[in-house]
Amino acid sequence: MVVTNFIIRRTASQVVPLAFRAIRTTRRFYHHHGSSALFSTVVNRTATAAAAASRNFFRNSVPSTLHCYSTKSCSSSDESLIKVIQSEILCAESVDQHDDEDVPEGFPFKIEDHPGQETTTLTREYQGESIDVEVHMPDLVTGNEDEMENITRDDSERANQSQIPLVVRVSKKNGLCLEFGLTAFADEIAIDSLSIKDPKVAEDQIAYEGPDFSDMDENLQKAFHKYLEIRGVKPSTTNFLHEYMINKDSREYVMWLKNLKKFIEA
Repeated sequence: MVVTNFIIRRTASQVVPLAFRAIRTTRRFYHHHGSSALFSTVVNRTATAAAAASRNFFRNSVPSTLHCYSTKSCSSSDESLIKVIQSEILCAESVDQHDDEDVPEGFPFKIEDHPGQETTTLTREYQGESIDVEVHMPDLVTGNEDEMENITRDDSERANQSQIPLVVRVSKKNGLCLEFGLTAFADEIAIDSLSIKDPKVAEDQIAYEGPDFSDMDENLQKAFHKYLEIRGVKPSTTNFLHEYMINKDSREYVMWLKNLKKFIEA
């Protein structure tokens, strides 16, 4: 009976330890006193209590500790990122002090801005034609000295100018469309490509698009420049668009940063 009391007191003091320790203790006692029913009963009950206590210990302590560690780690990392994004927002907003662009008097197009997109659309009607201009973000290209050595003087001046890519579509009522690919510089418009689009031609069919515009007769090139100018696509229009699109680029960047911050905070 003394031995029994000793075993009960000793095992009761070891209820809190982990489950594998209780099982190991069970195996040790049972192997040494395998012929005693009393030892078997006491050890089995003790092992059961120890296992239950250990399960509670793991359930209440270990998962919450790991979860807390993971949450704190992610939170700290996200907070640092949010601070950097917020700093960049303030910097961008301090630089973007542009007022709303005043459309010049007599501007021939209706401006349709597309917040969140890289393009702005201009539309107008002219003598039964529908004219659509797709204006893209400006691009400032600067070449290094090695590149400039092999560039002509005119091309060198263009290489250091801000330029705006445009796509001009002049559509007739019969569905045919004349499409120009343009690059607008300061006080100058360059025609890069010219093609006729027929909606009746399937997309998988490759239509003949004519020669490169620069290979056309010089008089023909000048005639198409005049064709566009009469329809409102001229340097005074693109000069305004240059400033308009630079301001749009600044607005879009700030909005993009704010959306990025919202995602991280969510």
